[in-house]
Amino acid sequence: MRVIGIDGCRKGWIGVVIDGGQVEALFARRIADLVAGAGAVAGIAIDIPIGLPEHGARAADLAARARLGRLASSLFVTPVRAALTAEPYRKATALAVRLTGAGISQQAYRLREKIFEVEDWLPGSPAPVWEVHPEISFAVANGAPLGYSKHTWAGSQLRRMILTRQGLVLEGPLLPAGQHAGADDVLDAAIAAWSARRLAAGAGQSLPARPEQLTASGRPMAIWA
Repeated sequence: MRVIGIDGCRKGWIGVVIDGGQVEALFARRIADLVAGAGAVAGIAIDIPIGLPEHGARAADLAARARLGRLASSLFVTPVRAALTAEPYRKATALAVRLTGAGISQQAYRLREKIFEVEDWLPGSPAPVWEVHPEISFAVANGAPLGYSKHTWAGSQLRRMILTRQGLVLEGPLLPAGQHAGADDVLDAAIAAWSARRLAAGAGQSLPARPEQLTASGRPMAIWA
C-alpha cells in the first residue's frame, strides 16, 4: 500500500512516501505539486488543521491536548476562521479574544496561508485525506505519550527509534527533499505516513472518538492516528 504523510516546512511542504518497505522523501512549495509528485496513493495524512471553527475551540484539539499530557502545549488550539482571515496580527488576536476569550499565537497565525492552501486543494484531492498531529501519532505508535520534546536530542532519537520499530527507517540525506526541511519536519512527515497507512487500512482512530463538529463540506473535524 502506497501512502504519503505530509508536514509543512519553512519553504513549503515535506512528504514521506511509504510503499511496502520503501521509504521516499519529497519536497514541493505547493501541496498540490507535492501530492502529484507522489503518484497514486491510497491515503494522505497531513499535519494541518482541516476545518476551522466559527466560535470556540474544536473538540478535536481539546481531546488531543488532554491525550498528550505534559506535551499538550505542542498542539495549538485551531483559531476561529474570522481571526485567521483578519489582518494584521494584532487585529486577529483581538478578534480571537472577543470571539473565544483567548488570543491567537503568532505560530498559529503564520500557518494561515498553509491552512487555506490545503482548504482550497482538498476538494480535488486524488485520495482520502486525514488531519493528523505528529505527537498524537507518535503517542499511539509508542503506546503512551512521549516524555521529551522533539526539539531535544533525546526527543528526536526516541522518535526515530519509534519509527524504526514501525518499519520506517530514515537513512541518509534524503536528497533533494532533505535539504529543504528540518529534522523534525521529516520525522513528523514520517509518522504522518505511518498514520496514513493505518487509516487507509481501516485501522486508525480519531479524536474525539465520535466527531460531532463538521466542516462546511460535511467533513468531520477530527485528529486521526
